[in-house]
Amino acid sequence: MAKKIKVTKNGPYLVSGNIPLDKAQIIGDAEGTPTKWEFGENFPAQENYALCRCGQSKNKPFCDGSHIKANFDGTETASRKPCLDQSETTIGPDLDLVDVEPLCAIARFCHRAGDTWTLTEHSDDPKSKATAIQEACDCPSGRLIAREKQTGKLIEPEFTPSISVVEDTVQKVSGPLWAKGGIPIEAADGFQYEVRNRVTLCRCGRSKNKPYCDGTHIDIKFNDGDKSLNI
Repeated sequence: MAKKIKVTKNGPYLVSGNIPLDKAQIIGDAEGTPTKWEFGENFPAQENYALCRCGQSKNKPFCDGSHIKANFDGTETASRKPCLDQSETTIGPDLDLVDVEPLCAIARFCHRAGDTWTLTEHSDDPKSKATAIQEACDCPSGRLIAREKQTGKLIEPEFTPSISVVEDTVQKVSGPLWAKGGIPIEAADGFQYEVRNRVTLCRCGRSKNKPYCDGTHIDIKFNDGDKSLNI
């Protein structure tokens, strides 16, 4: 079966094609600035499974039908334009930064070392350029994409198709579902979203940019109840 994530009307994400599912933690430095990802437990492989989208399941990250009792409104509101048509660009001497702000999941890797925009503007310095690229590649939603000045090539991390359940150990909240490796995502009405290398899908149920995450999980202190992650 082909790999796909299907958004259901006011219900879960239906995942098909034996897509691996694991856990990923945002790790910060002493000042609380995110600096790296750590990957943990792999869930047992399944050909098909349903992931909670309403935030109410007692069996997170999987759906247990709670969306029905909660009368969950999962209306999709995200723009259907290609991401580059929604973007602004920061111009630097050796590097440009493509910024699709509506996709921001507030992972905050872009805050390190003066921020990705400033580093891009000083990308004639090798260290600044390397850090800007790393920060952009660490952005799980793909809001930020570094682009080589000379070739115009977008710089993307290499991912195989997989989904990570994000936990933010700095903010002590549970984050989005991080879909990687160009997994096709189909809207409830059958629309095919642009296939992208990395996207973040809302799992707290409160994003105003569904099906994508908009960082609301931080505001509402969303917690999926996984005590093993010490949040």
